[in-house]
Amino acid sequence: MTNPAPDSIPALLFGDLWQYAPAPEKPDFVKFEKRYGHFINGKFVEGENYFASINPATEETLLEVATADEKMVDQAVQAARQAYEKVWRKLSGTERGKYLYRIGRLIQENAMELAILESMDNGKPIKETRDIDVPLCAAHFLYYAGWADKLSYAFPGANPSPIGVAGQIIPWNFPLLMLAWKLAPALAAGNTVVLKPAETTPLTAMKIAEILQKAELPAGVVNIINGAGASGAALVRHPDVNKIAFTGSTEVGKIIQRNIAGTPKRLTLELGGKGANIIFEDAALDQAVEGIVNGIFFNQGQVCCAGSRLLVQESVAEQVVAKLKVRMASLRVGDPLDKNTDVGAINSRQQMEKIGGLVAQGEREGAHLWQCDCQLPAHGFFFRPSIFTEVAMSHTIAQEEIFGPVLSILTFRTPAEAVEKANNTQYGLSAGIWSDKGSKLFKVAGALRAGVVWGNTYNKFDPASPFGGYKESGFGREGGLQGLYPYLKL
Repeated sequence: MTNPAPDSIPALLFGDLWQYAPAPEKPDFVKFEKRYGHFINGKFVEGENYFASINPATEETLLEVATADEKMVDQAVQAARQAYEKVWRKLSGTERGKYLYRIGRLIQENAMELAILESMDNGKPIKETRDIDVPLCAAHFLYYAGWADKLSYAFPGANPSPIGVAGQIIPWNFPLLMLAWKLAPALAAGNTVVLKPAETTPLTAMKIAEILQKAELPAGVVNIINGAGASGAALVRHPDVNKIAFTGSTEVGKIIQRNIAGTPKRLTLELGGKGANIIFEDAALDQAVEGIVNGIFFNQGQVCCAGSRLLVQESVAEQVVAKLKVRMASLRVGDPLDKNTDVGAINSRQQMEKIGGLVAQGEREGAHLWQCDCQLPAHGFFFRPSIFTEVAMSHTIAQEEIFGPVLSILTFRTPAEAVEKANNTQYGLSAGIWSDKGSKLFKVAGALRAGVVWGNTYNKFDPASPFGGYKESGFGREGGLQGLYPYLKL
C-alpha cells in the first residue's frame, strides 16, 4: 500500500470521525441595554448620532451606541480633571488599591456574563473569552492593586507622582483585556482616565462601567466615550489631556504621533506586528505544531502579536507542514458561543474583505494556498483557516499584517538565516522560538528585534510581564512594573 499524499491525510483521519454535538452557551441570562450613550462622571448619559453595533457571527444588531463629538469629549475630560484634582490624586495608594481590588473581584464575580458578551460583540470563541480574556482582565486589576501603595519602593530614589488625565483608545480584537491593560496601571498610579473603545466592540466597556458603579469608584475617575475615529481624534487633540495611550494600527498610530508632536503630552503606542514563529529541526515538532496553531488561529488571527510568519528549518519543513495540515483539519469553525468552536467570526465585514484581498494577492504573487475543508455558517463573517507555502520574503503576505487566520510559511537553513528573515520586517512586536537546545534559544532570542520572544510556547500573557514592540510596532510597555512608567512623573 502506498502512503497517502499529505493533502489527503486530514480527510482520511478526520473525514467522518470528529462529529461534535452543538454545545452552545446560552446567552439568556445576560443583560444589557439596547442603546448606550456614554459613561461620564459616574453616570450613563445620553448621546447623539447613534449607530448600530452588530454581532459578527449573525450579522444582527446587538445594540446602538452614540458618537462622541468634541463637546462630549470635553465634558468627559473635564469630569476626569475634576476627579483628579479633587479626589483621586489625594487618595493614598492603599485606598486606590482597594478600589482596583474591588473592580477585579467584581469582574471575577461577573465572569460568565462578560465572557458571553465579549463573544457576542467580538466574534471570538467562548472558550477563549471564558478561559483567557476575562481571567486576564481581572488579573490585571488585581496585579496593579498590589502596586498602588508601593510606588516609592518600585522606583527607589524617585518621588513618583501621577501625570493627570490619560486619554486611552483601545482596539476591537481584545476589548476587555485592552481595557484592563490601559485602566489598571493608570488608576494605580493616581491618574484619571477618558477611555474610548472601538466602534465595533463597545458592549463590554459599557458593562465594565456598570461594574465601576458597583465598585463605588469616585465619579469622574473613569469616563468612557463611544464613537469611531473622529471621537478618538477629538480626545487626542484635547488640550487638557496629559497622556495618550493607543493600541491599534500602525497607520493610525503615526497620525496620533504627528498630532501631538510639539505638545507636552506623553504617548505610548502598541501597533501592528508580523511575528515570526521559528521552528528548528531539533524542536519537539508535535508540540511546535500546537504552538503554530495557537500562534496564528487564536482569536481568528486578529492578534497584533500573532505568529503570522512561520520560519521552518528546511530539513523538517515538509514534515511540519504535513503535521500542521492534519492538525488544522480538526479545527472547528463556527458559532462563537458553541464551546466546541476553535475559530470564531471575523470582527467585521470590512476586516473579512481585507483578509480576502490579501489572500488573493498572495495567490497572484505565486504563493501556494491551502485552506481547511470546513463548512462555514451561512451567515456571519467567517474565514477558513489558511496557510501559504512557497512564500518569498518579497511577497506582500510575508510583509503586510493580514490580521486574520492566514499563515505564511518560509524556510531557512541556519540560525543566522532565521534571524535575518525574522528581522526583515517593518515590525518588531513578537516572535517565537522552538528548540530543545536552551543555548540556541537564548542566543537567537537575543538577536531578534522583537519586544516579546516566547520560547517553546506562544501567546502566553501574564500581568507581571511587560508587553510592547520596536520599530513600527510602537514604543512603551504595558504590563509589569514597566507598565507604570508611562503614567508617572519620576
